[in-house]
Amino acid sequence: MKRTIFGAAAALALAASAPCAQAQSFINVLTGGTSGVYYPLGVAIGKIYGDRIPNVKTQVQATKASVENLILLQQGRGELAFTLGDSLKAAWDGEEEAGFKTKLDKLRTIGAIYPNYIQIVATTESGIKTLADLKGKSLSVGAPKSGTELNSRAILAAAGMSYKDLGKVEYLPFAESVDLMKNRQLAATLQSAGLGVASLKDLSTSSPITVVSVPKETVDKIGPPFVSAIIPANTYTGQDKDVPTAAVINYLVTSSAVSDDLAYQMTKLIYESLPELQNAHAAGKEIKLETAATGSPVPLHPGAIRYYKEKGLIK
Repeated sequence: MKRTIFGAAAALALAASAPCAQAQSFINVLTGGTSGVYYPLGVAIGKIYGDRIPNVKTQVQATKASVENLILLQQGRGELAFTLGDSLKAAWDGEEEAGFKTKLDKLRTIGAIYPNYIQIVATTESGIKTLADLKGKSLSVGAPKSGTELNSRAILAAAGMSYKDLGKVEYLPFAESVDLMKNRQLAATLQSAGLGVASLKDLSTSSPITVVSVPKETVDKIGPPFVSAIIPANTYTGQDKDVPTAAVINYLVTSSAVSDDLAYQMTKLIYESLPELQNAHAAGKEIKLETAATGSPVPLHPGAIRYYKEKGLIK
């Protein structure tokens, strides 16, 4: 009887002490709406991590994007998140108007990825051709306090307008905005996303559209992290000319609670799996290792720094 009890106790002790190295980690990837760019890239990243990081289980979560993602990271409810650079700065600074009641001090950057292009698209029948033409018209500005919605406020302010100048403001994700436009219930949508975003491709193949330009002088009024950019001709059906606009860099962000070793593996696999990301969405073609360690308003995670030092990007 004593031997049996002793053997059982020893087995329990061994079980309790053994599996630290074998313990399963969990990575929740926080993305955006399923019709945007964050989601398909997040699905690809989740698969890469699940396949190549030992003892890791992954989940990909659709969210309202940047602002929600950063709040969830701070709360310990995610391990990797997509975000726009201006939202990231606002979170680090604790800008209440942007949706952050306090400074989110647990945020740590994995790396810069692709630029988001401000894409303002109107139905041709709305007659909207310029930013000024938006006055008195209906516009979807993105989900409430999403990165897109913060971009909408900035662009309108630089053009000398606010939501009060619009006929109606809709706070909708990309796919829902497009559905309203198809049904002639909405004149225009502002979508901050990678080029070739699925929602606008869908709209352009079903309805005549106008891609509205954001002139360089308007972008210059906002300043960093906004920069002037071009939506190349034929990005969308019926768009036969280059269209000037603004762009903002996206970042992948983690939390200080994530271990250095795991953050190192997460960073390494992003920038050494670019072909898979390019296959997941065209925006993946704009992710470059050379610029990964630059420009973030939030400190890099020590695990990411280790990888960038190995690659000679940081001394």
